[in-house]
Amino acid sequence: MKIIIPIALCMAVAVLEGFDIQAMGVAMPRLGPEFGLDAGAKGWLFSVNNIGMVLGAAVGGWLADRTGRRPVLLCAVATFGLFTYWVSIAGSYDALVAVRFLAGLGFGAALPNMMAIAAELSSPARRAFTASLVFCGLPIGGGTVALLTQVFPPDFDWRMWFIAGGVLPMVLLPGLRWLLPETLARAQRQAPKDRTPTWEALFGGGRTLPTLLLWLTFLPTLLILYLMLNWLPTLVVAKGLDRAIAPQASLAFNWASVAGALLIGWLVDRFGPRWPLTLAYAGLIASLVALGAASDHTMIIAYSGIAGFLLLGANYALYGVAPSYYPATMRGTGSGASVGVGRIGSILGPLAAGFMLSGGQSAVHVVQYMAPVAAVAGIAVCALSFFRREH
Repeated sequence: MKIIIPIALCMAVAVLEGFDIQAMGVAMPRLGPEFGLDAGAKGWLFSVNNIGMVLGAAVGGWLADRTGRRPVLLCAVATFGLFTYWVSIAGSYDALVAVRFLAGLGFGAALPNMMAIAAELSSPARRAFTASLVFCGLPIGGGTVALLTQVFPPDFDWRMWFIAGGVLPMVLLPGLRWLLPETLARAQRQAPKDRTPTWEALFGGGRTLPTLLLWLTFLPTLLILYLMLNWLPTLVVAKGLDRAIAPQASLAFNWASVAGALLIGWLVDRFGPRWPLTLAYAGLIASLVALGAASDHTMIIAYSGIAGFLLLGANYALYGVAPSYYPATMRGTGSGASVGVGRIGSILGPLAAGFMLSGGQSAVHVVQYMAPVAAVAGIAVCALSFFRREH
C-alpha cells in the first residue's frame, strides 16, 4: 500500500497528459476549420506544446534535484491544468499557440519527476515494470479520448475536451499534496556549495556515451510517437477511409500499448534491456512499413495496434531504464535532459508530417519514412545496453 498509492497518483498524472495530447488530435478536425488552419499551422499547434515540454523537462528535472520531487510535480500539474483549460477560451490562433506552449512547460516538468519517483519507489529488479506501469497512464488517457469520440455525437463541442483536461488536474492536486511522499531524502538534496554542475552530471564519471545514446534513443522514439499520436486519424482519412472510423486507429494504437508497456517492462526487468528493446524496435520497423502499405480497414487498425504495442512499450521501458544510468542526486537532471532531448523529436514529428503532407507526400510515405528513424533508435538502445548502470 505504501507504494501503490504514490504509483497510482503518478499514473493519474500520466493519464491526464495522455488525455490532453489525444484531445488536440481529435479536436483538430473541428478546431482547424473554425480557426481557418492549414496543414502547416496545425503542425505548429501540435508541436508548440512539445517545445514547452523541452524547456519544462530540463528545468523541472534540474530543480527537483535541488528542492525535491513533490513540490516541482505539484507546480507542474497546476500549470498544465490551468493552461489546458485556457485552450477552451482562446479566441485566436496566436492565443492557442501561447497557451499550448505554457501547458507544455507543465507537462515537461512533470515527466522527469514521475520517472525519478518511479525509480526511487521501486527496487532495481522491478524498475522498468514500475515505470511502464506509471506511464501506461498516457495511452489510457489517449485511448479514453478516442473511445469517447465513438460515443459522443459528431457535433460534440471540441472545447469540452480542454475544459475537462483543465479541471481534472486541479481535482488531483490535493491527493498529490497529501498522499505523495517526497522520494529524494533531504540529505541527498544538493546544497548550493555541493551542487553538481549540469555538464558534470550528464557527462562526468564516464556518463558521456550513455547520456548521448539515451538521447539518440529518445529523440527518434518520440519523433515517431508524436507524429502518430497527432496525425494518425488524419493519415487514416488520407488513405480513403471514412472520417468517423479514423479514431479507431488511435484507439488501437493507444490501448494496445498498455499491454506492450507491461510486457516489455517485465521483460527488461527479467532479461535486461538489450534484447527486449532491440527486438521491439525491429518489430516496430516492420509494423510501420506494413501500416503504410495497408489499405484495408481491418489491417490498418491491426497494424496501428501492433505499432503502439511496440513503440510505447519500448518508450515506457526506457523511462525505467534511463534514471539508472545516473546517481540518485543527479537522477532528475539526467532524466530531465533525456526527456528534453526526446521532446525535440516530439516537436519535429508533427511538423515533419505537416510539411510532408503540404508538400504532396502521401500518407503511405509519411508512415514508411519513420522506419529508418526507428532503426536509429534500435541501434542506439542496443549499444546503450552494454554500459553499466548505477542502480
